[in-house]
Parts: sequence; C-alpha cells; structure tokens
Amino acid sequence: MFTFPVVEGSKRRIHIQVARQIARKILSGELSENQKLPSEMELCNSLGVSRTALRESTKLLSAKGLIESRPKVGTHILPRSHWHFLDSQLLEWIQDIEDIQPFLSQFLGLRKAIEPEACAFAAMNATAEQRKSLSVYFQKMTEAAEKFDYQSWIINDHRFHQTIFLSTGNQFYVPFANILETIFKQFINHSSEGGRFCLKEHRAIYNSIMAGDSEQARIDAQTLLDDENQRLALVAND
Repeated sequence: MFTFPVVEGSKRRIHIQVARQIARKILSGELSENQKLPSEMELCNSLGVSRTALRESTKLLSAKGLIESRPKVGTHILPRSHWHFLDSQLLEWIQDIEDIQPFLSQFLGLRKAIEPEACAFAAMNATAEQRKSLSVYFQKMTEAAEKFDYQSWIINDHRFHQTIFLSTGNQFYVPFANILETIFKQFINHSSEGGRFCLKEHRAIYNSIMAGDSEQARIDAQTLLDDENQRLALVAND
C-alpha cells in the first residue's frame, strides 16, 4: 500500500503542494496507469489536508490530464497519452522525480523534430537585435568552453537556443523559448556535464543563421542533435 507524506507549506497554496505530491507518484510510475487513488478521506488523512484543499488539487491534476474523477467510480490515473506534457507546471513536477532520464530522452526526440526547422526560420527571420543577442550568447559559450565552465555554458547555451526560437518569426515556436525553459536547462545540464561542449556544432549553427542560410542552419542543427553529440542519448541507448 502506497503512502503520501504530510504536506507542508503556505495555506494559500496548499492545494498545489498536494497536487505536486500526487503528481510525483504518478510521473515516477509508483502509481500506475488506470490505478484507483485512495478515497478522499484516506487522502486527506494521509496528506494532512482539508477536503477543500484536496478537491482543489484534484481539479488541478485533472486539468493536466493526470487523473479523472467520476461519481460512484472514484479517481483513476489516466494513461500517459492524456498527460499535458507541455504544461509548464507539469514540467516542473517532472524534475522532482528521481529518474528524469526517460523524460529527457523523449525531450531529445522532440528537439530533433522541431529545432532544425526553428534554426532554418531564424536564419530567414531573425532581426538585427536578435542576431546581436545570438552573437553575445555564442561568445559567452565560447569563453565557457575554453574555461571548462559548465555552469556558464548551461546558462548561455539555454539563452542561445531560446533566442533561436524567439527569432523564428513564428508565434507557435515561442512556447519552446518560454514554457520549456526549465526542462531545457535540465536537458543541457544532463547532456553537457561530464561530456563535451559541442562548440564546433554550435558555431556552425551560429554562422549559418548569421549568414541567412536556412538550409545549412537546418543541417547544422540536425548534426548537433545527432545521438553521437548527445551524452544523454548515448546513456539512454546503453
């Protein structure tokens, strides 16, 4: 029988803390798909919260596609196909679980699908100010690589890619600069720490965007995201 730790935190946000505790067990697989949650009374006693706070938390989890509550049936965990993985709060909760590797590996697959096109669009549509920002971040990445400064690399690599998404001129790419900010940093941290910086590959992307060569920018992004250049992908395939 699984248990939930007592929730501690501000009363105004206690329902978020409750939702986070339950979500962690769902995301980690401790609670499996289609499994029924304990009764409302059992959860309130286990978590040490009021029925009102619990109901607010279940509404939050339902909105993110994690659970479904039905009268006389109870609350069940929904299959992963229902989970709203682009929800910023859900992405924050994912980072709370112990084994984040599977999520980051899948995130790499998403990057492979969208980032080469983002680089191609940026080559065509980046403004002068955005190109200037890209230059600043790439210069800082170069300095970080030379000094083996992983922390500086992580910060500026994220800003470099964030700027690319913002430079596409396509509003549907903006969420990947904003909503995915947290997990993007986590991904860069996992793929660069203890590995290599891939400065050569980033320089190729930078040069192609600055030259306005969309096709080459697309190819260069594909090269960067190749499994051989991603320590995380190599670990996942072992």
